[in-house]
Amino acid sequence: MIRRLLLAAVLVLGLSACGFHLRDALTLPPDLGPVRVTAGDPYSPLRQSLERALGHAGATIAPEKAEGDLTTLAIRSEHWASTPLSIDQFGRAQEYTLRYAVVFAMSDANGDVLVPQQSVELSREYVSVPSDSTGSDTEAELLARELQREMTASILRRIDAATRVARQ
Repeated sequence: MIRRLLLAAVLVLGLSACGFHLRDALTLPPDLGPVRVTAGDPYSPLRQSLERALGHAGATIAPEKAEGDLTTLAIRSEHWASTPLSIDQFGRAQEYTLRYAVVFAMSDANGDVLVPQQSVELSREYVSVPSDSTGSDTEAELLARELQREMTASILRRIDAATRVARQ
């Protein structure tokens, strides 16, 4: 019993000594105002996901057609690609890389740049056996949804980092 307590205490002290700490929650500037998320596709799942995530972080989401003093998160481009990684002896692709690239920028109501235009690219590999494609399409769809969730989190982390630097 005492060994377990001692081991737990050593682990806690060791983690605190190495500088490990949990990531802080997303903090948005208090003067951000209502946020409008724009995208080329008004039904973009990424746009909808970013609106939900910003709303959870405390931002007021402006309606799509709203006018006036709005902070704008502009999704300038969204691109999906699937490229073969390996082929079998018959020349059929077996492994693929699914890539998701997004270019975005954020500006405040005055037009000042809060987050300069930047690109985020994510990728995942998956196996698609040509002779047995039962679950391949489903796996690709699951990976696409996972990449979209990760893209939303990545964009929010970049917004958080850029606005923290501006506040200091």
